[in-house]
Amino acid sequence: MSEADGGAREEGGELPFEAALARLEALVTRLERGELPLEEALATFEEGVALSRRCAARLEAAERRIEILVGESGAQEARPFEEPGDTAE
Repeated sequence: MSEADGGAREEGGELPFEAALARLEALVTRLERGELPLEEALATFEEGVALSRRCAARLEAAERRIEILVGESGAQEARPFEEPGDTAE
């Protein structure tokens, strides 16, 4: 992926979170079409798994940062977000 097609890289050569997520969505779309030869599909899947893990790690890191900030500010304790209409019971 090049900078011309939205692949601008951060320091260290990694895609920013949003670009990695967009790339992952594009890979999923390609795989869902079912038109790739086996070897290309496997390579695409491998890239998708790596991107998925990277995105998950970034989200976990962001969540930890938020928990630290909430804890430092003396705000109420952090709790999972609930969608309207969700019932925890």
